[in-house]
Amino acid sequence: MFGYTFYWPLVWDDMPRLLAGAWVTIQITLLSVTLGTLLAMPMAIARRQGHGALCRIATGWVELSRNTPTLFQVYMMYFGLGALGINISSYAAVLIALSFNNAGYLTEIFRGGMAAIPAQQQAAARALGMTSLQSFTHVIFPQLIRVVFFSFVTQLTWAMLNTSLGMLVGLRDLAGEANYAQSLTYRTFEFFIVTAAMYYLLAKSLEYGSRLLFSRVFKA
Repeated sequence: MFGYTFYWPLVWDDMPRLLAGAWVTIQITLLSVTLGTLLAMPMAIARRQGHGALCRIATGWVELSRNTPTLFQVYMMYFGLGALGINISSYAAVLIALSFNNAGYLTEIFRGGMAAIPAQQQAAARALGMTSLQSFTHVIFPQLIRVVFFSFVTQLTWAMLNTSLGMLVGLRDLAGEANYAQSLTYRTFEFFIVTAAMYYLLAKSLEYGSRLLFSRVFKA
């Protein structure tokens, strides 16, 4: 192709490096989505209520996280805080930025899921003597998970792909390791083709794994 000769042995020799980077990608994906979920759930409830200080904070969070580029958020965590004298690692910067981003999107996912559940169910649970927390935990939440399950998985996949932005602040995730390896060997096509395939496999693993989980848990 255009006189280019592919040379794959260098890629296979560096596969342990790429796999180590993939493990960093998986770590940040799972941690950022977990933190995002913990932040998003109370914000979704506040947004659904539609009033109060927490609602205003949640609305500002959602607007900022969803209407600014994820790369900008990563840069603000790494370079922005650095300009203020707060120096954090690239790992922490990407984790914080993606948690912030995930929380904004998941807030709206959860809020939409709550809107699909009849309000009478929570009222009935309260009439049976449950507290607000108990009615949410035992009645609303189990249904919410089923309603938003695939939207949640989509956000999980998006978070995994967004970890590649960490390459621009020195993170040695999958994209970062691939970029480092190709800078040493000058075999850009080979490393990026294999890295793209690895991202594809990770995304498809999430897709098929989620379908299997859904069929086992919710269709039983």
